[in-house]
Amino acid sequence: MDRSIRPLVIVASFAVSLLVGLLIMLWALGGLRTVTAPAAIGGPFQLTDQAGQTVTDKDLKGRPTLIFFGFTHCPDVCPTALFEISEVLKAMGKDADRVNAFFVSVDPERDTAAAMKDYLSSFDPHLKGLTGNPEAVAKVLSAYRVYSKKVPLKDGDYTMDHTALIYLMDRDGRFVSPFNLKRTPQEAATDLKKYL
Repeated sequence: MDRSIRPLVIVASFAVSLLVGLLIMLWALGGLRTVTAPAAIGGPFQLTDQAGQTVTDKDLKGRPTLIFFGFTHCPDVCPTALFEISEVLKAMGKDADRVNAFFVSVDPERDTAAAMKDYLSSFDPHLKGLTGNPEAVAKVLSAYRVYSKKVPLKDGDYTMDHTALIYLMDRDGRFVSPFNLKRTPQEAATDLKKYL
């Protein structure tokens, strides 16, 4: 090998080895997986709305969707989030007809379709309450990576700890991001209209 080329071959070999080592290390630490893989939030489900109608993941297709997980006996977080979603839907005007908005129960024991109907009567009529048997609810909670846990109270009753964010899904039913309600309803409505 020519003496003038030999240092270039050594440097090139070192650079290639360094690059391969870096790629292996990124892959081993999960760096490449998190860069290339889409968010694994969402999936097939079948629940019942407050009118007794079946709703599935296919009903998310064709419209952007806001999904909030909670329960009807929630003292503060759930009614506040549903009020804020209602204000965004109101700010959308007629465009609210082109959006799905779901309140999914994390407490199927108490949240029957009738309980959901009564509870949601205080909020925007575009909001649909979804519930089902414990297995169907557990499946959707798992698909959406929702934490929920029954917490006993001193009086023998219970409350529910749960994930309290609003999921924004696109027109294809794919997760976009948590939906930010820490702004005016008009700003949030303008943002949501981008997905119509």
